[in-house]
Amino acid sequence: MPYRRVTRFVSAPDGTRVAYHTHCGDLPEEDSEREMASRPPVLLTNGIGTSENFWRYIVANLEQDHRVVHWNYRGHGHSEESRNGDYSVATHVDDLERVIEDMMRRGDGRPPHHIAFSMGVRVVLELYRRRPELFPALTLIAGAPGVMWAWRQERWARIGLSTVRQAVGASTPLVPWASPLVRAFLTSRLAYPAGRLTGTLRARAPRADLDEFFAAVHRMSPEAFWKTFQGLFEGHAWDVLARVQVPTQIIAAENDFIVPLSDMLQMRQVLPQARWLLVRDAGHAGLVEAGSEIADAVRSFLVEQGIEPASMAP
Repeated sequence: MPYRRVTRFVSAPDGTRVAYHTHCGDLPEEDSEREMASRPPVLLTNGIGTSENFWRYIVANLEQDHRVVHWNYRGHGHSEESRNGDYSVATHVDDLERVIEDMMRRGDGRPPHHIAFSMGVRVVLELYRRRPELFPALTLIAGAPGVMWAWRQERWARIGLSTVRQAVGASTPLVPWASPLVRAFLTSRLAYPAGRLTGTLRARAPRADLDEFFAAVHRMSPEAFWKTFQGLFEGHAWDVLARVQVPTQIIAAENDFIVPLSDMLQMRQVLPQARWLLVRDAGHAGLVEAGSEIADAVRSFLVEQGIEPASMAP
């Protein structure tokens, strides 16, 4: 779906231009940033390959009285492909830091409330490790501090993770050969039914939203997608989670096959003070499957923590 927004770019040391978008709501685009400078700022951090329509319920809920910004990883959306070929988590964290600093300069100096989805949870926690003062509060949606079961200490889990990491690395030379087939599948009529058949998508997953997501991944550089995915297997941020001292909200999807509920429950155990929401009958696409429920929960959390006036409550 089209958004009314102003797009700006920050430049990384290697020259890569990273895009971020400020949503305008009903304001004229030419005056929107000035008008929104004093509003409570919110920054949305994507999952890998996520198309911006995944945020549409949260944007619609908040854009009239917040300064809502979302940004694109390298090789995603309006951001350039990495000029030095680096798509590591550390590089995405550096890019996020620059986006926040530019966002703060153009606003009233306040750091934003962070809402992260999937891979975005890992990215924001890695920046929290370095710059906790940039985080007044966190909402972590369907994402963990590392890949599946990275927190587990059992021998079988370590061996399994090492095996997957090696397989992903060994598959890298095959990406250019496999990408035409993957792209053809993503734009075919089979992508959505396959997601439903495997259980990855629930019955209430909107077909139009998922088609938009498939199209966005189809447009991506295969190298950008695969190297970003590969980077997720290097390290994790589970140690950071235990250090979080700001108000935190954790939103999990009951039927998520990508980030299993066991990982989300482990996060809840490490952060027992966090506000918890388990969304029923939703998978990894919960942002569009249960969009209104999640958006209302985010706004209620902002009011509860005093990040916005109570008059803004739904």
